[in-house]
Amino acid sequence: MSLTDAQLAEIEANRAQRAETARPTVPALEAMLFAAIPVLDHGFVRVIDYMGDDAAIVQAARVSYGRGTRRVSEDAGLIRYLMRHRHSTPFEMCEIKYHVKLPIFVARQWIRHRTANVNEYSARYSILDREFYIPAPENLAAQSSVNRQGRGEVLGGERAMRVLDMLREDAMRSYDHYVEMLDEAEDGRPRDPENPGLARELARMNLTLNTYTQWYWKTDLHNLLGFLSLRADAHAQYEIRVYADAMAATVAAWVPAAYQAFQDYRLGAVTLSAQMLSVVKWMIAGEAPEQKASGLSKREWDELMAALGRTA
Repeated sequence: MSLTDAQLAEIEANRAQRAETARPTVPALEAMLFAAIPVLDHGFVRVIDYMGDDAAIVQAARVSYGRGTRRVSEDAGLIRYLMRHRHSTPFEMCEIKYHVKLPIFVARQWIRHRTANVNEYSARYSILDREFYIPAPENLAAQSSVNRQGRGEVLGGERAMRVLDMLREDAMRSYDHYVEMLDEAEDGRPRDPENPGLARELARMNLTLNTYTQWYWKTDLHNLLGFLSLRADAHAQYEIRVYADAMAATVAAWVPAAYQAFQDYRLGAVTLSAQMLSVVKWMIAGEAPEQKASGLSKREWDELMAALGRTA
């Protein structure tokens, strides 16, 4: 993770500030505020602000005044009920804002989740840093032969080294050309006012997709959990999954009861179709159903058998 001295000083200044408030706060998340959680080689995730807690979810569900006198176990039970039955509105009462530094290709995948407020660093007005994501050798893999969106076997030896060399060389060369096209002095002014360089909004198109960008990303808990259910999944692309894992740690600190329910009913759960449920019932009854008679496709059957820990 690369943070400048100025950025580190700003983070420390923010963490040193204290403001009196009547709003509910969460000590575990307060301890994480503003601090950068390292992700990939130069990226990070920071919690900038938040609103609400587990009690806010319960309060919204009951539409009650204050926090009431119910026990924590009762509140946790209600949260689990809401999660189990996919009630979304109470979870929307909690919001959180992140500052994220990430490669452009990860950002383009991330932005497909259109349920957040986003403000990205603008290369129309500012110059992007000379920072690129270069995968660790263990994350270089060939295209999967069975999954068009996934990776297969890890590349090794000279092939892997050549790929890494190309990634570095292409990124550095493109950035050098980017700077050359801008032709700006350190203060941002043209080196030659009579012959200025290319506009920033045009020069940026030459940058590689592994160049780092930054944004502020604000969302509510319901939509954040939807993001995590897809991106913290083992099948998600590694480069976005590590960001989701970092964010999941902040959610666990922020709303522990809701996050535990999310782990139990979403991350660690399996959804069965009506046909899949019928197969399970047949198995419980001692029958031995076959794929062809089950109404399931071969892929569905294999997924069900894998979920049940059985060979297809």
